Amino acid sequence: MGLYALLGVALVLVGGAMEGSFVFPLKLTPKWGWENTWGAGSLLALLIIPWPVAFLTVPHLMDVYGASSWKSLLISFAFGCGWGLGAIFLGLGVSMLGLSLGISLISAINAVAGSVVPLGMQHPDQFARPAGVVLALGVAVMIVGIALCGWAGKIKEASSSTPSQGTGQTEMSHFKIGVLLCIVSAILSSLVNFALIFGVEIRDEALHHGSGLVGANNALWVPAFTGNYLVNIAYCLYLVYRRRSFRNFFQPGVGGYWLWALFMGATWAGGIVVYGLGVAYLGQLGAFLGFPMMLIGSILAANALGVLSGEWTGASSKAKRLMTIGVGVLILAVCVLAYSNQLIS
Repeated sequence: MGLYALLGVALVLVGGAMEGSFVFPLKLTPKWGWENTWGAGSLLALLIIPWPVAFLTVPHLMDVYGASSWKSLLISFAFGCGWGLGAIFLGLGVSMLGLSLGISLISAINAVAGSVVPLGMQHPDQFARPAGVVLALGVAVMIVGIALCGWAGKIKEASSSTPSQGTGQTEMSHFKIGVLLCIVSAILSSLVNFALIFGVEIRDEALHHGSGLVGANNALWVPAFTGNYLVNIAYCLYLVYRRRSFRNFFQPGVGGYWLWALFMGATWAGGIVVYGLGVAYLGQLGAFLGFPMMLIGSILAANALGVLSGEWTGASSKAKRLMTIGVGVLILAVCVLAYSNQLIS
C-alpha cells in the first residue's frame, strides 16, 4: 500500500475515534441535563469548526458557493439536517443503551447504509470487480465484529444489573426503545456520507477556485454541518424551554462543563473534517471505502472509553472475552477494507 493510502487510512481511523468519543462528556456533566450538554456541544461545534476551517483552507469560499448550483447546496444542507436528526437519536439511544452497545449497534447499520448503498447507486459496476467484492467482504467482516461487540454488550448489561422485583418489564421496555432509537439514528446518520458523495459539485468548484485536493471537501462540509447543528441546537432549545433547564448553565461548579462541551464540539465536527481529509488520500472510491473504516475507529474508541469509564465493571468474563474477539474481528475488517483500496481500477 502506498504512503498516501496509508495516511488516508490513518486519518480515517483518527476521525472515527474522534466521532466515537464526542458523546463521552454526557457522562461527565451530571448537573446539566442532556439538552444542556448536547446543546452547548452543538453550538460550539458549529462555531469553531466548519466555517472557520473552510475560510482558512478554501480560497474564495463565498465565490465557490456563488458558482455552485442551489440544488447542490440545498441537497448538502438537507443531508446535513437528516444527519442532525440522526445525531439527536444517537444521543438519546446511547444514553439508554450505554456507549459500547449503542455505538456498536448504530455503526453496524451505518456501514451498509452509508457505504454499500451509495456505492450501488453511483457505481454498481464495482460489485462485479475485485475492489467492490472485497469492499462488500470487508463490510460483512465488520458487521460480524460489531455483532460480537453488541452481543458482549448485551451480556454485560444482563450480568452487571440487578433489577428489583417488578422493574424487569420496565427495563426491557427501556432497552427496546434504546435499540429503536439507535436503528433510526443509524439510518439518518449515514446521510453525512451522502453529503460527501453527492456534494461533488461544491468540491469541484472549490478545486476550480484554487483549493487543494485535501482541503476542497471542507467547502462541501459547511452546508451539511450547518444543517446538522442548527437542527440539534433547535431541538435542545426546545427541551431547555420545556424543562426550564436554562438555569443549569449557571449553577455553581459547572464552569468546567463548558470545557467538556468544547471537547464535544471539537471532536464531533473535527472528526468529520479529519475523515474528509483521509478520504481525499484514499482516491477514487475513498468515500465508500473510508466510511466503514471510520465507523470501526468510532467503535474501538467508544468501547475503550466505555472500559475506562467503568461501563464494564462487574461484567462477566464471557462478555469481556466476546468483546476482545469482536475488536479483533474489527481490526481484521480494517485490513480487508484497506486491501480493497489497492484493487481499484
